[in-house]
Amino acid sequence: MGAQWRPGKRLKAACIDPNFSQNMNTNAASATDSIIVACPQCHSVVRTPSDRVGEHPKCPKCKAQLLDGHAIALDAASFATHTSKGSLPVLVDFWAPWCGPCKMMAPVLDRIAQQRATTLQVGKVNTDEQQELAGRFNIRSIPTVILFHQGREVGRQSGAVDATTLSRWLDGVLPR
Repeated sequence: MGAQWRPGKRLKAACIDPNFSQNMNTNAASATDSIIVACPQCHSVVRTPSDRVGEHPKCPKCKAQLLDGHAIALDAASFATHTSKGSLPVLVDFWAPWCGPCKMMAPVLDRIAQQRATTLQVGKVNTDEQQELAGRFNIRSIPTVILFHQGREVGRQSGAVDATTLSRWLDGVLPR
């Protein structure tokens, strides 16, 4: 038999197997009491109570901090996990290491990642290494940032911008 729940035992975060289907009797309130986040290190999908996101929850699998306020390097596999399986919006920066405007955007994206750590994930896709992803999203100029929520593109911004402009743009396109 597996581990059993005991009164007083509290679960901080739990890995979710995307291939496992549960039939649980839950109400809408309990479903909104947690968020689903992809771990920035091992890319496991983790459920954590939404009222505890400010307490720096950790991945139960690799022990990495889930919402650490840093941009995550994404490849094809981790891109799908972060943009489609998590409940937080993901701002993805399509960039290249030789691109001057991309280098100017890096500190702006780092600041956004820190300021919005509990409400938004920031990912980075190196278009030289991930040409298939760049082609799939029709990236024609870099830097280009695309905001994804629940697997869908909800906004796109091309060109280097300052932190204020990017924050205003995010406020206008983020789901409410």
